[in-house]
Amino acid sequence: MRFFLMIAMLAWATIAGAEDRPEGGDFRLGLDAFHAGSAPIHAQAGADDLFMAGETVRVQAPIEGTAHLAGRRIELEATIGDALYAAGMDLELRGAIDGDATVSAYSVDLREPVGGDLRVWGANVTLAAPVAGNALIGGDRVEITGTVAGDVLLSARSVTFGPEARIDGALTLVAKDPDAIEVPASVIPAERITREVAQHGPRAMAKGHPGVWGAVIVNLLGGIVLTAALAALIAGVWPGQMARLRETLLDRTLRAMGVGFLGLSSLIGATVLLALTVIGLIVAPAAAAAAFLLGAAGYIIAVYAFGVGLLKLFGRAVPDSLGDRALAAVTGAVVAGLIGIIPFLGWLFVLALSISGAGALVLRIWPKGAVAVG
Repeated sequence: MRFFLMIAMLAWATIAGAEDRPEGGDFRLGLDAFHAGSAPIHAQAGADDLFMAGETVRVQAPIEGTAHLAGRRIELEATIGDALYAAGMDLELRGAIDGDATVSAYSVDLREPVGGDLRVWGANVTLAAPVAGNALIGGDRVEITGTVAGDVLLSARSVTFGPEARIDGALTLVAKDPDAIEVPASVIPAERITREVAQHGPRAMAKGHPGVWGAVIVNLLGGIVLTAALAALIAGVWPGQMARLRETLLDRTLRAMGVGFLGLSSLIGATVLLALTVIGLIVAPAAAAAAFLLGAAGYIIAVYAFGVGLLKLFGRAVPDSLGDRALAAVTGAVVAGLIGIIPFLGWLFVLALSISGAGALVLRIWPKGAVAVG
């Protein structure tokens, strides 16, 4: 799901840039730098916070504040003065991060020091640099050759430790078969290791199984952080489009849900029908991918609108600054994520968000009068 969220972000970047070019491209707002496009590059020093989205994203100049990066490939070659939030397909981190690092991608390669805490999710994760704080690591295959000064929560299928790897705090290892993962004594003494069997599903949660909560926490935090980062980045770089989508969703919720249901149903149905024709098997994957993209983009849009709606309930005005938009994105992602772990009802809620957000997107990009639902 995180992969499709990232792809949806890139697709949305293309749509937004085509619809209203002045809000895309490269520009600065005070000391904050914004870059968007096919291959954006940040090469000018002096920026505080950095926001970038594109297919290939490169950071070649240091920044003093926080970096928010989203792209298929992300190359970080300069120092980040505060925190890093990055989501992509391939991440190469060759610049030091003075604060916390929160990253999610299919492949993550971390080669420079992290001055704070590290939170990383990916299929292939390589940690070859020191971490000054704690580390939360979720992946399929994880390789650790660096040192971690604090505690580590590690959820993975396979783990490899290099000769220089070391964990100074405690290690909580969550896996399907945690005893099968060998942890050398040179990395951490056995008495500081807690091994938990990863369990999934509502029954395991209801029984309070010790291993299920480690996996739940890793997956929940990963989803929340990635969703919030993407929603905040989109709202920051293309505030006009996000504001119009938010207004459409909040003002015409039922209509958006109806259109979203029809749109997703059409794409899913087209996938099945194309597959049944045999000849259509060639293009059936494209229809399936389009359905995933529409649903993932819809979820991001709906989470942001949900956050704005929640803040309005507590007396806050409609977001008109970068900080307010980020707050709305975080609020929506956290509350939606917590509701989403409720058995059955949570899934229905997440599905409703995806459908309604997809409908809002269709209503915005479809020619007026072409959609006759509601």
